[in-house]
Amino acid sequence: MKAQREKAKPVSRAALAKAADRRLVALSVSIQDDAALFDEDIRGSRAHVAMLAAQGIVPRAAARRIDAGLRRVRAEFAAGKIRFDEKLEDVHTHVERRLGELVGADAGYLHAGRSRNDQVALDERLFIVGACDRCDASLAGLQRALVAQARRHERTLLPGYTHLQRAQPVTLAHHLLAFVEMLWRDRQRLLEVRRRAAVSPLGAGALAGTTLPIDRWRTARALGFAEVTRNSLDAVSDRDGAIELSFAVALSAMHLSRLGEEVVLWSTREFGFLVLDDAFATGSSLMPQKKNPDAGELARGRASRALGDLVTLLSLPKNLPLSYNRDLQEDKRPLLEGPKALCLTLDALAGLVETARFQPERMREALGGGETLATDAAEYLVEKGVRFREAHEAVGAAAAFATRAGRPLSSLTPEEWRRFHPAFGKDVLRCFDPVRSLSRRELPGGPGPRRVRRELERWEAALGMRRKR
Repeated sequence: MKAQREKAKPVSRAALAKAADRRLVALSVSIQDDAALFDEDIRGSRAHVAMLAAQGIVPRAAARRIDAGLRRVRAEFAAGKIRFDEKLEDVHTHVERRLGELVGADAGYLHAGRSRNDQVALDERLFIVGACDRCDASLAGLQRALVAQARRHERTLLPGYTHLQRAQPVTLAHHLLAFVEMLWRDRQRLLEVRRRAAVSPLGAGALAGTTLPIDRWRTARALGFAEVTRNSLDAVSDRDGAIELSFAVALSAMHLSRLGEEVVLWSTREFGFLVLDDAFATGSSLMPQKKNPDAGELARGRASRALGDLVTLLSLPKNLPLSYNRDLQEDKRPLLEGPKALCLTLDALAGLVETARFQPERMREALGGGETLATDAAEYLVEKGVRFREAHEAVGAAAAFATRAGRPLSSLTPEEWRRFHPAFGKDVLRCFDPVRSLSRRELPGGPGPRRVRRELERWEAALGMRRKR
């Protein structure tokens, strides 16, 4: 076998008189990246040879031997028993050469009616479909972790923020459900990417199909695809699926970066809103007191990688004439690594969220002395017929007065409030009860307790969670 491997020439050199220069080989080899597509490549080959046999292009007995050989090659790839040879360039040639060693000359039937161009296009589409499913499962796992924590903290109050300044009171449940909404949009995007990717390009050949009587629909159905591509030139040069998946991954990674940032902030002593479980934190090599939120920080860092992958994939085809060009080989690393990194990040954050201990007392304390309820005081005046801008100015003046006096806004008396507008009555002090404030915010999408409870129930049902009573 070793001797055979040393004599092997990559199939792309078959019509050339000279062997490839070692420097070209070093530049061209892609097996270090596309070996990850061995399963997709062999699935496509098995479907292809079954179709060739059904169409009478390949003898059925030979097709059976080829299929058995492909199953063995897959097992060897999975077990790490295939030794890579840079002379064979890519995963397709490694599979075909090993198949030849196993079944002999019959392996030469396999490539009838196809090219490496439509073969790699198929491999990538199969990968995209599987990657969408894997990312969706991990997204759902983080959603369930967030919903479970939200249920436990249905009544935990904390300030909502704008510009990282305390703004208005919300509940922790409402805050966590905001991330659940983001992740749901991520899942919907992946579903659309999956649908558009599940179209078979096999049969497009190098760029113009084949004269052999192949059945493209049979192969598509065998691979779980409901459609075939409609233009052979587009089929071998299209990388929209890779770009769309990279975009979906990058946007999801950005959402995780936002969650990671809050984990980092909230776990500081300055915020003190949550305590990380030791299993999801790290120590310092120098400072023994440190407990570092590495999962949150890595979520931010991975988002940068995802954005870089997206830019790479968008840039690759931008100047390419039809149809296939070797530039497209460079799509493998960002395409294959991006979804993997996203799933790793999602799974780690799910564990972090599941085990985190939120601090309701510290969150309630952060509401301060009524400043987060200033808008309620302005709306109190609006309910009495005062124009909003006038009400806004009155409450702003009251807040400035309280600040100068070094007092919380909620400590002002009704008489002091009337200095700033005569419409303030004794009941103005009711505006500074955060529980009452939330109870009056039952509008759709709002943080009112009944609304949040209904949202929790809706998400528990959507995610297949059974509420513990």
